[in-house]
Amino acid sequence: MTGSDMVNLPPMKGKQERSSTASLGIARAAGINSLGNVASRLLGLVRESVIAGTFGASGATSSFDAVSTVPKMVYELLIGGMLSAALIPVLSEYAVEERRAELEEILSLLLSLAGTLAIVIVVLLELAAPLIAPLLVGGFDAQLLRTATKLIRLIVPSIPIYVLSGILQAYHYARRRFVYPAMGAPAHNLGVIIAVLLFSRVLGIASLSIAIVLAALTQFLVQLPGLKGVRFSWTFHWRHPVVRRILQLYAPVVLSIVVQNIGIIIDRNLASRTMSEAITWMNKATFLIQLPLGLVSIAISLAVLPTLSQIDARKELSRFKSTLSLGLRLVLVVIIPATAGLFALGKPIIELIFEHGEFTPMDTLQSWNALRLYLLGLPFAAIDLPLVFAFYAQKDTLTPVIVGIVCVLLYLIVGPTLAFLAGWSFLGLVMANSVQLTSHALLMLALFGRRFGGLQGYGVLRTALKAGVASIGVGGLAYGSYVLLRPWVPAGFWGRVLLVGVGAGLGTLAYLFGARFLRIGEVTLLWAAVQRRLGRGQAI
Repeated sequence: MTGSDMVNLPPMKGKQERSSTASLGIARAAGINSLGNVASRLLGLVRESVIAGTFGASGATSSFDAVSTVPKMVYELLIGGMLSAALIPVLSEYAVEERRAELEEILSLLLSLAGTLAIVIVVLLELAAPLIAPLLVGGFDAQLLRTATKLIRLIVPSIPIYVLSGILQAYHYARRRFVYPAMGAPAHNLGVIIAVLLFSRVLGIASLSIAIVLAALTQFLVQLPGLKGVRFSWTFHWRHPVVRRILQLYAPVVLSIVVQNIGIIIDRNLASRTMSEAITWMNKATFLIQLPLGLVSIAISLAVLPTLSQIDARKELSRFKSTLSLGLRLVLVVIIPATAGLFALGKPIIELIFEHGEFTPMDTLQSWNALRLYLLGLPFAAIDLPLVFAFYAQKDTLTPVIVGIVCVLLYLIVGPTLAFLAGWSFLGLVMANSVQLTSHALLMLALFGRRFGGLQGYGVLRTALKAGVASIGVGGLAYGSYVLLRPWVPAGFWGRVLLVGVGAGLGTLAYLFGARFLRIGEVTLLWAAVQRRLGRGQAI
């Protein structure tokens, strides 16, 4: 099935058949995204293991973990926030054969404008690096501040590469060519691994910043084959109607991203005032949280967005809600058991991935403490993204912005209160993050219900309850097997693999059995989509 089959259906097909075809198309697209994410996350495990074993947890690693947010923040400000709010919805309207020339013109224009702006920003950041470091890690001593300044100057050249790569991702998503963006993340992680192995002994912690630049380049290069036949031109027609429209849609989002970035800066600064290793411990826990979010929520949300963007909710409200509810149900049937599994096996997973070389058992314990608190907000973070995309698809970027600002302000109240007044240290910041994510999802759900009449009758709550019941077996069997086997397995790497592998395997089997018994059809739909993708091996 091609991407257009999901929307441009022959008129002879009935509503039920059209809905079934669209559902399978979304599930298959999500399957492609997830397969790419699986490869990315597996390589990400290797990446984090290599970094942890090489550098451990220290003030220097915390400096890098804080500095690494600089290109991420700039990318989100220039492209990342625009990707789902404006770029994909607008480009999707031109992603038909009769408008291909217009799409290529718009792509050239976006690459020219964004690339030039990114280069100017890099020059400014290079000059301002000594001022940026204290903003991020103001609690560190003078030596660590000098280290942070150096790392900033080495990492910011990655920004133009990320920006160009993000525009190419939007182009591929709009044309429903999910394979090329899916290849980008695995290539990125592979680039980091190779660079760290090659340069860490010679360059020390600086090799991490250089690795990011090289990884950004590999991510960009693997997307170029998808542009075969596309004609480019260097153009700066910034008054083009599409540019104005994208900026109009994106304008409200900018304020949200600015507030979020301010929140990140304050978060890192506060964490640097607790313990020098705190930022690294928080990052290790965040990495494990991002595994299911990347595999499930982001993959499904990006698969659903192009279809949602081509549905006018005012005219086809039932179809719009049906498509969104499918995305939410697909997210829930995976994220709920994943949360249960991480609660049960979080500590042995951290031991397996990170605890070797310079990463100590104390580092494992602190990372595990952070992970448990992050997990409280994971299910809410997972359903939040499809809800945000639903507003974006209807060209409403203002509502998610207002909710985002409110929740960031809530974090800035709860975080310092718990961290310093209540004595929770960096764990107070972690708990505040879960409060922020939970509040954001609940507010988005309430506002969606107020505007569109809610999702009653679309099976979302029923699916969530079924997945929750089935996940009881996941946590019970996974943790039970860990407790029973730990005294008997040999110490070392392979013993840890056995503990995690057996626990995860039994937990998965328990969930699949429960899903079959409770008739959770979304699990079957996802599995069928993956099987069809593997069997046919064609791009959507």
